[in-house]
Amino acid sequence: MLQAVERKIEQYILDLNEKDIVNIVSKIPAGKRLRARLMLEIAGDNLAVIKSAAIVEMIHAASLLHDDVIDDAYIRRGVSSINAIFGNKSAIMVGDILYSKAFYELVDINKEVAKVISNAVVQLSIGERKDVEMSKNFNIDKDAYKHMLYQKTAALIEASSEAAAILAKKRREVYKIYGKNLGLAFQMIDDILDIISDEKTLGKPALSDFKEGKTTLPYIYLYEKLDTKDKDRLKSMHKKSLKKDEQEWILEQFKKYNIIEIAKKEAFELVNEAIALMKDANEHNLEEIAIKMVDRSF
Repeated sequence: MLQAVERKIEQYILDLNEKDIVNIVSKIPAGKRLRARLMLEIAGDNLAVIKSAAIVEMIHAASLLHDDVIDDAYIRRGVSSINAIFGNKSAIMVGDILYSKAFYELVDINKEVAKVISNAVVQLSIGERKDVEMSKNFNIDKDAYKHMLYQKTAALIEASSEAAAILAKKRREVYKIYGKNLGLAFQMIDDILDIISDEKTLGKPALSDFKEGKTTLPYIYLYEKLDTKDKDRLKSMHKKSLKKDEQEWILEQFKKYNIIEIAKKEAFELVNEAIALMKDANEHNLEEIAIKMVDRSF
């Protein structure tokens, strides 16, 4: 089924009749296609679902192109990012083309599906801007950070699940909650992996988030535990290239206060709620997808 989505994405790009754009898009790593997998699992593989899944994956790819430019990221999924290969201007413009093509194709699917996915893209864009603004300073507002996570990451996964439920004539609210929880948990796990994984596993240097100015949930939880002196020390390292002894100190503090387990527990709670919803709906494959979300490289 996923191959049909890949072929549809390829067809949409070829429709543009622009060889250089086809070449650039071909260099974008496909990733796990989580959003497409969810949609196919919820709604099957009829043409409307395949088209919708392809559209959502194009939107996701566009957001990553913009994200890499904003973050000055030159590695994406272990390979050179599009902005590293072709420059920032090309990455931004190809992202815009993917967004525009996705919306052009979206209008022919279903009015409700179009509204759900379009609103998610609005939320995604707002979330991206919030992420940039929040990265300017050391953020300790946990609720603000969680809301940004919802907008930037979870909203599109939530919309994918809800849109698929609409197409399958299933209870959209149930699948909407499922998608939202998966999206939040997915990003929380990414926050953790940035701290505990090595560069080879991540495809980027460890502790990159903090260097980029992102005060992710583990750092917020750690800050709450530290005394005044150590709070100031942690803040002094924000948005800086960390020396080896500074990295070691941060990792020691995470271990001392059991922060990683606290953050993992929060992600697990969201996933357990999602699993319970799918158990009630007799959606065993979606239960398995949820389990895999929190079982990554621990």
